[in-house]
Amino acid sequence: MNRMILIVIVTVAVLFIIFQLKKTSGMDQSQLKEKIDAGALVVDVRTVAEFNSGHFPTAKNIPIDEVSKRVDEFGDKNQTIIVYCASGGRSGSAKSFLESIGYKQVINAGGLSNMPSP
Repeated sequence: MNRMILIVIVTVAVLFIIFQLKKTSGMDQSQLKEKIDAGALVVDVRTVAEFNSGHFPTAKNIPIDEVSKRVDEFGDKNQTIIVYCASGGRSGSAKSFLESIGYKQVINAGGLSNMPSP
């Protein structure tokens, strides 16, 4: 019985990781840079402490737990928005939420390490 529970837990964990990885945009750094240079809003959804320890230069910090309360800061629903966090999980959640309320061009860049050099 314990072995069966372990197999189920491992399977769920693997599926969760695959799902999270598929939520990222698949864009490379040069494509992200093009979007940023064209005026995309860059939003870091990590905590304030994480943001203060280092972030993309033009990023606005809206922690994931504040996204729904600060929707007005995302601007026009047709604007390109690039969200990132540490690994892509929180930014994937932010992307899903923003799309659910009508934002059309939200890109999950994944983690800060996926962002292009400024």
